[in-house]
Amino acid sequence: MYSARLLQYFNEPKCVGLLPAPALRIEAMNPICGDIVQLSALFQDGIVERAGFLAKGCTASMAAGAALAEWAVGKSRAQLTALTAADVEALLDGLPNESKHAAQLAADAARLLARA
Repeated sequence: MYSARLLQYFNEPKCVGLLPAPALRIEAMNPICGDIVQLSALFQDGIVERAGFLAKGCTASMAAGAALAEWAVGKSRAQLTALTAADVEALLDGLPNESKHAAQLAADAARLLARA
């Protein structure tokens, strides 16, 4: 059902926890299923220097939050804005149809952080 990569992000997440101020923090929520991803990032010269996340919801949403936080380090606001659900799905080596909402949630969180 889930890829080995997705399960690795779920079972062994990096970047867990939100960063303290002056890091920026956002929260994205899927209003249909209630899954939530909180993302924080410390920017240095417009680039994410450190990132952290918390997620509540299904396995896929939690893994997508972990993948997003890890991916975001070293990225610019423009790269965060450009991240798509398909990109997130690729980070997880695919998602079953019933879990594709997790990739969209992570992409939405990236865009919110870019605008924060």
